[in-house]
Amino acid sequence: MTIPKVLLLGEIEHAHESWNSLSSFAELITPKSTTRADFLEELKSGQLDGVLVIYRTFASADQTGKFDAEVIKLLPESIKFICHNGAGYDQVDVHACTDRGIKVSNTPTAVDDATADINLFLILGALRGLNTSMVALRQGNWRGNPPPPLGHDPEGKTLGILGMGGIGRNLKKKAEAFSMKVIYHNRNQLSNEQAAGAEYVSFEELLSRSDIISLNLPLNQNTRHIISTREFGMMKKGVVIVNTARGAVMDEDALVKALDSGHVASCGLDVYEDEPKIHPGLVANPQVMLVPHMGTWTIETQTAMEEWNISNVRSVLETGALRNVVPEQKDMK
Repeated sequence: MTIPKVLLLGEIEHAHESWNSLSSFAELITPKSTTRADFLEELKSGQLDGVLVIYRTFASADQTGKFDAEVIKLLPESIKFICHNGAGYDQVDVHACTDRGIKVSNTPTAVDDATADINLFLILGALRGLNTSMVALRQGNWRGNPPPPLGHDPEGKTLGILGMGGIGRNLKKKAEAFSMKVIYHNRNQLSNEQAAGAEYVSFEELLSRSDIISLNLPLNQNTRHIISTREFGMMKKGVVIVNTARGAVMDEDALVKALDSGHVASCGLDVYEDEPKIHPGLVANPQVMLVPHMGTWTIETQTAMEEWNISNVRSVLETGALRNVVPEQKDMK
């Protein structure tokens, strides 16, 4: 009987014991290529034939590029599963995978706590206007000269969560500890149990009522630039915006204009449209809290993500099925 192959794209940094244990089920291999062009050639050459499942990391895009239609088309017929280490999986063309009969998994709940934590950090920092004085302090200028305007308390503010998945629901619990009122909008309304008292509102109502807007939705063809010039115009003057989802769900050019005009008072960002490049208008604005995509940057969360992804690979080897599939494939046979 042929031993199945598992292709590792990227590195295992924490869960080495769990990864190595898979060697009793499969042959664990890595590509020889280090660039996208070479990876495509390696696929064409047949050197990766026999691979059943791919474990890929977010950082492996530096090696292979995105898993777009070009890559999916060249994957060996033997590949039936792609296990992506991350909650966001916009690097993988799920529709192309579905057309090829390839199932895709991610690591949804493993990231909820850490991402919601950084989300709340950005909310508090943006509300209080801490960035200007933190910069001034490092320049030997105490709070700044002149001192910055007074910030705002979170208590009593309305937090609008756009995308109440696992991270959004986790953020809700944390925000309520600061006495914030939570409203949310999803493509579909949550059950009463999942909403846990959060008020479901329309997209337009969320924009107009919120003192703080948190973006917690996946990036896809329907959500790209879901927040742009029109949407900023519907928001309260002085609104605070936080994005820990994906940079491209918000139009950064429009955001810079809204910040410069004062309509958006401040924002906190962990993600950007063209990472690692950052819009110069964001860098130049002292009211903007910037974090370099560190929402899951903890030992505990990184380990949990790897363990979750490895468990999906193990499930494939043991049962022929994934523990979870991405929502777009929930009805895929």
